[in-house]
Amino acid sequence: MLKSLKIHQIALIDDVAIQFHEGMQALTGETGAGKSIVVDAVTLILGGRADRDLIRTGCEKASVEAEFSVRENRNVQAFMDQEGIEYDGENITIYREISTGGKNICRVCGVMIPVARLRDLAGWLLDLHGQNDHRFLTDPDMHLEFLDQTGDEKHRLLLDKVGESCEAFLNNHRAYARLVKKNENRESKLNSLEHDLEELRKAHIRNGEAEQLLEERKKAEEILKKSEMLKEIREHLSGNEDGFSALSEIKAASALMKSLSEKSIEIKEISDRSESLFFELEEIAYQISQMSDRLGFNPEDVERIDQRLDLIHRLERKYGITSSEIQDYTAGLEEEYKTLVNLEDEVNRMSSEHKKTLSLYRGAAKELTESRKKLASAFEKKMMKELGDLGMGNTVFSVAFKPNETGKPIMPSEHGDDRIEFMISPNPGEPLKPLAKIASGGELSRIMLVVKTMETSHSGVESMVFDEIDTGISGRMAQVVAEKMMSISCEKQVICVTHLPQIAAASDYHYLVQKTVSGNRTHTSVTELGRKDRIAEVGRMISGADGITVESNAYAERLISAADSIKHQRKKM
Repeated sequence: MLKSLKIHQIALIDDVAIQFHEGMQALTGETGAGKSIVVDAVTLILGGRADRDLIRTGCEKASVEAEFSVRENRNVQAFMDQEGIEYDGENITIYREISTGGKNICRVCGVMIPVARLRDLAGWLLDLHGQNDHRFLTDPDMHLEFLDQTGDEKHRLLLDKVGESCEAFLNNHRAYARLVKKNENRESKLNSLEHDLEELRKAHIRNGEAEQLLEERKKAEEILKKSEMLKEIREHLSGNEDGFSALSEIKAASALMKSLSEKSIEIKEISDRSESLFFELEEIAYQISQMSDRLGFNPEDVERIDQRLDLIHRLERKYGITSSEIQDYTAGLEEEYKTLVNLEDEVNRMSSEHKKTLSLYRGAAKELTESRKKLASAFEKKMMKELGDLGMGNTVFSVAFKPNETGKPIMPSEHGDDRIEFMISPNPGEPLKPLAKIASGGELSRIMLVVKTMETSHSGVESMVFDEIDTGISGRMAQVVAEKMMSISCEKQVICVTHLPQIAAASDYHYLVQKTVSGNRTHTSVTELGRKDRIAEVGRMISGADGITVESNAYAERLISAADSIKHQRKKM
C-alpha cells in the first residue's frame, strides 16, 4: 500500500507531502490545477521515463519519494533479498531524482539501483491506469497477454514449456537453415577449399619463418657489404681488370732499387726495406683473400630468401592473414573441408532433429491452446458478471480465437499458435464485433475498470491508481462506477483522479489539488479535505460553471452521506 508521496520541484509543485490511507481516495481540482503532476510523480516512482521538462522552471533537479507498506508482499521481500537491501520487513522507501544535466538517481531504502530494476520492483507495488491506457483494449496483440495473466500455476508452466520448446526449435531451425544453405554450394566450396589447401600445404610455411628469413636476409646483406669491401681491397693490392695492382708496382720499383743498390750502399738499405714491404703486402693480400673465401657469400642464398619471402607475402595478401596465422588458418580450412565432406550426413541428422523439435513445440502449443480456451470460458463469464454490475448487463463479451487463414503452417512463437481478440455485443440481437471498433468511450472505461480489477487480483498488487478512469461516463453510470470502485477499495487501496462528483463523494479520503499565484510564480498544492470542505468541493464539481449554490452543496452532502451509508452496510455484511 502507498503510504505517502513527497514531491519536490516538479512542474508547478515546490514541495508537497501527501499522506495516503487504506480504502478509496479521490484527487479533484479544476482543469489545469495540476492533478496530472501527481500522476507524473507516481509514474517516476514506477520507473517511468525521466522527462527533464518535469523539472520546475529555474530549478536544477526534482525528486519524488514514496513510502510503501509491504508487510505481506512476498514478491517485494524476494526482490529485497535478491538485491541485498536491508529493510524492517514492514515498509520501504523509493526515491527518484532527475536533473537538468540528465542525471537520474533511483534509490530503494537508500540503496542505489538501476531504473530497470526499479520498474521490476514497482510492478509489485502499484498499478497505474492512465488516460491513454484504453489502447490496451484496442490492441488485440495485448489481449492474449492479459488472458494468460488470469491463468494459474499450471497454465504458467505451460507458457514456460511453450517458450522453451519454441526457443529449442528456433535455435535448431536457424542452424538447420544455415546447413541447408551451405549444402547448396557444397561442391564448389569443396573445390575451392581443395585448391587453397593444396597451395597452403605446398608452401609449408612455418610459424616464425618470415621473421627468421628477414633476419637471414639482414645477415646476408651485411656479408655482401663486407665481401664487396674485401674484394675492393684485394683488387687494390693484387690487381683489377686493368692489370694495375699495388703489389706489381711495388715489385717493379723494388727491382729497380735492387739494381741501383749494387752501386750505392744507401739505396741498398732502401731496396731491402722495399723488398720487405712487398712481402708484407703480399701476405696481407693473401689474408684478405682468405677472409673473403671464409665469408662464404652465395648470391643464390639471397635469391632463395627473397623468393620465400615473396611467397609468404603473397599468401598473406591473398588470404588476409599474417604469416604467423597461416598454420592455424590452414588447420581451419582442413576442419571446414572435413565438415563439408560430412555435410550431407549432418543435414540428415539435423533434419530429423528439426522435425522432432517442431513436434515437441506443436504438442506444447496445443496443450496451451486447450488451457487458454478453458481460461477464456471462465474469463467471459467473469467479465459479463462484472460488466453487469457496471450497468452493461445486456452486453455479451467473448474471447474469439482467430483461425489461421493463410493456409500455411504458423511459424512457432514463444507465445504459442493462438491469436485472440476481445469481442462484444453491447445490445441484444447485435452480432459480436471487435471491442476496438464498436465500444464507446464510456464502455471502454467500464471494461478497463473490470480488466484492471481482474489483473490486480492475479498480480497481488495492493494499490491501484486510476487517472480519470471515468472518461465518457456521466449520470447513473457514474454512480455505478463509483460503487464498483468502493467495492474494489474494500480489498485494495484505490487512488483516483476524477472529475465526477459521484466518484469523489464515494471516496473515503478526498484531496483537493489547486493552483495559486504568489510572487509572480504559480504554485500547485494538494490538501486533504475534512467533511465540510469535501461537501464544498463536490458541490463545486456538481455546479460546474454556474458556481457553487445552496442546492449543489445540499446534493453534494446527500451524495457523500449515501456513499457512507453503503460503506456502513458493507462493513456489517
